[in-house]
Amino acid sequence: MEHSEVIIIGGGPAGSACAGKLRQHNVDCLVLDRAVFPRDKLCAGWITPEVLDDLNTSPPDYPHGIIPLKKMYITFRGIKFKVPTLQYSIRRYEFDNWLLQRSRAPVITHNVKQIERRNGSFIIDGAYSCNHIVGAGGTTCPVYKTFFNKSESRLDENLIVTQEEEVPYEYTDPNCYLWFMENKLPGYAWYVPKANGYINIGVGGKEYGLKKQNDSIKRHWDILVRKLDEKGLVTGYDFKPKGHSYYLRNKESKLRRGNAYIIGDAAALATVDMGEGIGPAVRSGIYAAEAIAAGKKYTLDDIAKRSIRWKWLRFGK
Repeated sequence: MEHSEVIIIGGGPAGSACAGKLRQHNVDCLVLDRAVFPRDKLCAGWITPEVLDDLNTSPPDYPHGIIPLKKMYITFRGIKFKVPTLQYSIRRYEFDNWLLQRSRAPVITHNVKQIERRNGSFIIDGAYSCNHIVGAGGTTCPVYKTFFNKSESRLDENLIVTQEEEVPYEYTDPNCYLWFMENKLPGYAWYVPKANGYINIGVGGKEYGLKKQNDSIKRHWDILVRKLDEKGLVTGYDFKPKGHSYYLRNKESKLRRGNAYIIGDAAALATVDMGEGIGPAVRSGIYAAEAIAAGKKYTLDDIAKRSIRWKWLRFGK
């Protein structure tokens, strides 16, 4: 049986940030992930300057495509806003692999099935053991399922379902567009340009609200595709979207049970207005690592629950 002081289940931004910080503290750790990196990851894919600060890096140091988004064009129930901002679009296919490799932590491809406590240690599928375990496996994280109670951090009305796709496309409009609450969607749709000729388009909404209206996220995907065609943003493309789900942030929930921690989407940290998950994921991973390595309290009180500072909004296109 292979033993490590800390095992992190999930190699996305939360798990990678945690592993990287643990390595900085010279703490032995191992990452288990069911996927082989680099791997496709459904996500609109933008990061904030705070994410880069937390990772002690900057755009010139990032080795892959990155585009500054200095404004976003938002439509909210037909009313147009221009939001001055500074964010960066990245491809998760590249970003996640870069961050995982940058952590310098050993990574094993393994789909975790069972976790148990035995003589003070965590035993994973009878093959791996550790003293601390960190759940970074997203909505279906096995650490969350084994050691945490759903009612403590996840509300059914906060479950977001999506349809999205990232494709190579020679786009002509380099701006980022967001459409909120249109056609009775309890969420928003997006068009995000990426470097090197890629775009990400998608739609996400609260499953609870959709079911209440006898509606579906697929219908709103079809509406988005027609909208993009009418606006000339994406025309004549044969999309093949996929879906995933995650939870928006709730009240401060139980994030630790003894030596078991949850971070990122496993802890339901996506912002309540934009569903932004990368920033909260990275910071939660760092904080969990500092709790393990330096005995700090594991709390996420200073992680913002919202992405947009609404006082910055400007009317018009």
